[in-house]
Amino acid sequence: MKRGLRIGDRIILIVAGFFFITPFLAAAEYSLRGYGGKGHTFANYTWIFKQIGFSPALFTSLRIAALSVALLLLLMIPTVVYVQLAGRKWARLVEIMCLLPIVIPVVSLAIGAQVAMPKTLQSTSYELCFFYVIICMPYVYRTLNTGLQAISLPTLVEASSSLGATGLKTLILVIVPAIGSATLGAVFITFAISMGEYALAVLLHFHTLTTWATNASQENLYGSVAISVGSLFSIWILLVIFAYVPVIKSALNKKKETVE
Repeated sequence: MKRGLRIGDRIILIVAGFFFITPFLAAAEYSLRGYGGKGHTFANYTWIFKQIGFSPALFTSLRIAALSVALLLLLMIPTVVYVQLAGRKWARLVEIMCLLPIVIPVVSLAIGAQVAMPKTLQSTSYELCFFYVIICMPYVYRTLNTGLQAISLPTLVEASSSLGATGLKTLILVIVPAIGSATLGAVFITFAISMGEYALAVLLHFHTLTTWATNASQENLYGSVAISVGSLFSIWILLVIFAYVPVIKSALNKKKETVE
């Protein structure tokens, strides 16, 4: 029998919700104010799309974020799977290496590591992808590692091998679907950080959505708040989508099994 939330827990949830939602609602109301603070209108949001450089900056950030997600998953999923299966003795070392970006200042990446990059990449915005992979590693490693620990990985691998599947097929068709929720979490974390990272982009003088927003917000006070609210709301929408994808997929599978 499931137990409901106690009164104290409900009070804590209400207070926490009030604490987080109230500033967002206040900022949203402020961003809807008209010229001179009179009335409410969506003019501040339409102003964003009319600004010069918005579309190029948005598509640049989306392109960098998508590539960062792909690179990080290609790097981390095989690494974490290997550590769980056959590389237990390397687990501590891999964990330390993945956690190092938390304590390494971003300035050192922008100045020190940037010099070590190939010259063909130093003049392109794709250079940011490799830096975003580095700063996202701690969060993605923890997410994937937790997902793999929640399943019986050796059993899945042995069963797949006994059916004649290669290591690559086992990884793509068995392990990745088994940790679908963890993978989606890693995708969301990487995408959100890549879209919102500002320090590296401005230090390396690349024109991304965050650097554009900083420059554009200096022209319109209400518009700057609208940019912040719009960015936060977009991230919430993505979070809801990523959270409900496994639920919808599970419901469709159950419906399919019922029909059959």
